[in-house]
Amino acid sequence: MAISAPEIEALIRESFPDAQITVQGDDGAHFAAEVIDASFAGKNRVQQQRAVYAALKGKMDGNHGELHALALTTKAP
Repeated sequence: MAISAPEIEALIRESFPDAQITVQGDDGAHFAAEVIDASFAGKNRVQQQRAVYAALKGKMDGNHGELHALALTTKAP
């Protein structure tokens, strides 16, 4: 089952309502996202990215995930 860029953005927005979010990609499986949020201040990249992956609620899990690849950039404003 394919997923769209707006769906990915909506999932991320649930956990990061004030974030600046950009999601690109249109093949239903491979996307790039940039998430800029104040909550990332003081966290390293791994911590930031884990928080975003958690917001995706299992959409990337294993072979059954809807989202095959996400190039993720995170940072504090």
